[in-house]
Amino acid sequence: MSIKRFALIGASGYVAPRHIQAIKATGNSLVAATDPHDNVGFLDAYYPDAAFFTEFERFDRYMDKLKNQNKGIDFVSICSPNHLHDAHIKSALRWGADAICEKPMVLNPWNIDVLKRVEKESGKGIWNI
Repeated sequence: MSIKRFALIGASGYVAPRHIQAIKATGNSLVAATDPHDNVGFLDAYYPDAAFFTEFERFDRYMDKLKNQNKGIDFVSICSPNHLHDAHIKSALRWGADAICEKPMVLNPWNIDVLKRVEKESGKGIWNI
């Protein structure tokens, strides 16, 4: 089994430490994380070499760079506020990664149709927990 490469959106959120611990416990790697707040010192205890960004736009550029260098991410754990989940899922799929998203996946049921279309176009999956 190969080591999977993860990124995480919403690193200072309530559930983010559990995602980080699960990534570590399963022998996988956290490559990058983002959150507008930089109170995420716990990341260094698990992944001191992970890139960290407080601006989503810079994180997005970094993810594109990794993809273009064939060093892409396998999974993006989404722990951001609920109203951002669908946008972050679409970003993960665009980066060529499967999305692991805390519930709720969307706030409005009609947004599911868009996610299903983007999932089909990308060939990647959306996993809701």
